[in-house]
Amino acid sequence: MPSDSGSSSSPMPSPDSPIFGPEHIARILRLSIGTVCIGLLIWLLGDVLMVVFASVLCAVVLYGLARILRRHLGVSHAWALTIVVLALLGSAALLVWNSGPAIVSEVIRLQEALRQQEMALRDTLQSTPTGQMILNYLPASLGGRHTGGDSGLASLGSRIAGSMTGILGSAFGAIGTLIVVLIAGLYFAMSPATYANGLLRLVPEERRPIIRQLLLRAGQTLWAWVAGQSLDMLVVGTLSGIGLWFIGVPLALALGVLAGMCNFIPYIGAIMGAVPALLLALSLGTRETIMVAVLYGVIQFFEGNVLAPVIQRHAVQMPPALTVLSQTLFGAILGFPGLIFASPLTAVLLAMLDSLTKPLAEADRI
Repeated sequence: MPSDSGSSSSPMPSPDSPIFGPEHIARILRLSIGTVCIGLLIWLLGDVLMVVFASVLCAVVLYGLARILRRHLGVSHAWALTIVVLALLGSAALLVWNSGPAIVSEVIRLQEALRQQEMALRDTLQSTPTGQMILNYLPASLGGRHTGGDSGLASLGSRIAGSMTGILGSAFGAIGTLIVVLIAGLYFAMSPATYANGLLRLVPEERRPIIRQLLLRAGQTLWAWVAGQSLDMLVVGTLSGIGLWFIGVPLALALGVLAGMCNFIPYIGAIMGAVPALLLALSLGTRETIMVAVLYGVIQFFEGNVLAPVIQRHAVQMPPALTVLSQTLFGAILGFPGLIFASPLTAVLLAMLDSLTKPLAEADRI
């Protein structure tokens, strides 16, 4: 059929057209190779990258506090950072001196109470056909009967050996990692310009202004996220502890601190902080369990609909669906550290993307 001479449609580019030339193919190859190399680097060095990011996050906190102190007292950065570090160390030492034994005692009591509730829940499940079916499909690590084909004695021995090794390894590994993060964060906070300028020297000269802008935007975003999340954790932990104390749940202080710390991880952390309180409330009765569930539901409703929007108005605004999906993605790639730091990582990536792209015009918006 002959084509319409008035048609404005352009013909499809052929392989011989300039768009498929050697330069275009080379650009695609460079982009593909770079993407693959970055993916392999994240996969192979994920733990190291998480330690570096945690150190940068720690440095942002220390530098931000020192900047506030420097602004109000008019002292140099070195003196302001020294005062901040000494104040944090003194507060930690005072907390350990005054409340350390009580906190350790409550943590031990909490572990024992949760262990007893686990046994009681297992006995309850064993007494019903539905509960026995659930136990048959639950893995042995969660208290179920599903062993994956291993013999009982071998499975028990491997679990005991694995548990002892895991406890020792995680304890020493966590302490060592925490020390590395704190020391590296302190050095980063002492002279952040030195490390930022060293990173800029590795970038081609024509791209340095863009990378410099991205680094500054990332630092501002991390500080805003930490400030907002710290306030959120403080409010959630305080409300949880006071509410549990009024209900009469034992270990209300420890459970409140746990709820506040778990709220560092948005959405998923709320569930992690509520589970121990609900398990302890089961020992008090159905009424107390319902009250605890309602308490955590009201606190999370207040946090999600009142507190978080107010904080995000002055800090970092992230869509809820993107936050949950980022936790799933970073958790799958980087494990539990990726789950913990998914929100600040996403906030930084969104800030960089916002700096690199132009805002949509009104005609292009949906």
